[in-house]
Amino acid sequence: MSSSADVVEAPAAVQESSARSRLAGALRHPVALWTAPALIYLVVRQVGLFALQLVVEYQNKANGKTDTAVDNLTSWDGDWFLGIAAGGYNGVPAPPFDAFGRRTAETPLAFFPGYPALVRWVEGLPGVDVVGAAFAVSLISGLFCAYGLFVLGRVVRDGSVPAGLILVTLFAASPMAVVLSMTYSEATFCAFAAWSLVGVVQKRWVLAGVCCAAAGLVRPTAAALVAAVGLAALVAVVADRRDWRAWVGGAVAPLGLLGYLGWVALRTGELTGWFGVQQRGWGSKFDGGAATWEFALGHLGNPRSVLETGTVWLLVLAVVLVFYAVQRRLEWPLVVYAIGVLVMDLGSNGLMNSKARLLLPAFTLLVPLALVLARRRLSTVLTVLGVATLFSAWFGAYSLAVWQYAI
Repeated sequence: MSSSADVVEAPAAVQESSARSRLAGALRHPVALWTAPALIYLVVRQVGLFALQLVVEYQNKANGKTDTAVDNLTSWDGDWFLGIAAGGYNGVPAPPFDAFGRRTAETPLAFFPGYPALVRWVEGLPGVDVVGAAFAVSLISGLFCAYGLFVLGRVVRDGSVPAGLILVTLFAASPMAVVLSMTYSEATFCAFAAWSLVGVVQKRWVLAGVCCAAAGLVRPTAAALVAAVGLAALVAVVADRRDWRAWVGGAVAPLGLLGYLGWVALRTGELTGWFGVQQRGWGSKFDGGAATWEFALGHLGNPRSVLETGTVWLLVLAVVLVFYAVQRRLEWPLVVYAIGVLVMDLGSNGLMNSKARLLLPAFTLLVPLALVLARRRLSTVLTVLGVATLFSAWFGAYSLAVWQYAI
């Protein structure tokens, strides 16, 4: 004789199975399947932008300001990228200035050329200004990244279509994903990094190397990607020395990063020129994590702001996710890349409030979460992703419009 609980659970299980079947049927068509990553990315990011608009309007009424969402989305480093795109490294108007309110001829060299170069090319189209071009590059980059993550979620061990779509959602709903919609270089870097790692997992070494080289022209975080691609290519070469594609991929991977660092060295007359620019302009250098540790202890012991305390816990979560990725047997190059990003973030004594943003490229830490969620009930998946989207929208809006030092 069935219990009342069994009677209640049976229809729920049937409904769950029916919902999954309908979703699977909808995604079976190639057009729907390959449209889904873009739609998911756009919807999640639109929720974040809508929240930003609401917070900006509230702040304006409360404080008598006249800011706009666009003002916030083009602020801070966005001013530098727009200036470099418009006038090159020698023609950036003032402001902006460095973290100490200074400005020299070498200051713009702190910003890598890949993103502003793309902006400048798009600006050359009829009727496009530099701000519109910058937003267009960030948007298109985000979409390319979404498709790269979708493929990555399918091709990793135990991957699947649902895992790929969930990975796209988790990335677009990362705590500081608002930067993907700004005139910043994160979206472009993550797009190249995602496709480079797809190349590594699928052993398409030329794709991995070329995308890694391109990423090296966009952000210094490419050092983590170079390590992952280079080590994976080396392992492939050791296994088969006749694999010329692995030779090519490994050789090409560091060219973008080394090329720009070398150019800055020539411009400044210092072998470590770019690092010197960073230290003189932003007080940023690698200290092995001493400043981050002091920051974390200080804010956990005496919380002074929601955002700074939240940043500390996000850093802790990232470390936990590294161990979880190892435990879940995530492909080792993806773990190496994530560890590299995390080491660069935690090990720098730069602006502490930027550390949540600098975690964004460590998207491979989201892969195990996507794989686990892909096996859960549809209602559970939608609840988790909905909460993540709303939290990301609030966190990003608060960071930009309320707490003015998070970017």
